[in-house]
Amino acid sequence: MKKIIILLLIIGCICYFMRDKTTVKNVNNPASSIVAFGDSLTAGYGAPKGSSYPDFLARRLGQEVINLGLSGETAVNAPARLPEVLAQNPYMVLIEFGANDYMQGRSMQNAVEAVSQIVDSVQQAGAVAVIVDTGGPGMGEYSNAYKKLARDKEAVFVPAILKGIFNKKQYKSDMVHPNADGYEIIADRIYEAIKPYLKK
Repeated sequence: MKKIIILLLIIGCICYFMRDKTTVKNVNNPASSIVAFGDSLTAGYGAPKGSSYPDFLARRLGQEVINLGLSGETAVNAPARLPEVLAQNPYMVLIEFGANDYMQGRSMQNAVEAVSQIVDSVQQAGAVAVIVDTGGPGMGEYSNAYKKLARDKEAVFVPAILKGIFNKKQYKSDMVHPNADGYEIIADRIYEAIKPYLKK
């Protein structure tokens, strides 16, 4: 009886981890490139060249991370750049938008719908979609909406990349943007979240 219980526990653990991995769409698709698609936090505003989070992430991964960050861009305007993103034939797309919509007082619903559209397009192209949550002050509703969206769409979710950075001067280049040290922390957080879904 004891052996049967242990066996059932082992099978249950295996099933759990297998389920966890397969809840993300398009894992192990044949492509290889990784694209970072976002606003100034992706572009690396406020840090020297070569110190954006995609730069640090590329060093962790040992491969290029294509940086398609555009300072000032809102989630609502971002879908217009999807052809450029999908032209990279991505394995994975890191989607980071919403902070500008929030700071400009734009509709959160429209921003979330735009991110949803981006996720759909990325997944329809066969790539893994990763929703990167800013998690800045006052953006809790965005965080909750993005987490739910990731779960519903079977995308990877990276929570609160600015947590512990936004309110610490040693990690900031101005009132909003990280410096190189801050971007390195963000890269580490994103790496840990996407690591289970990277090709071995």
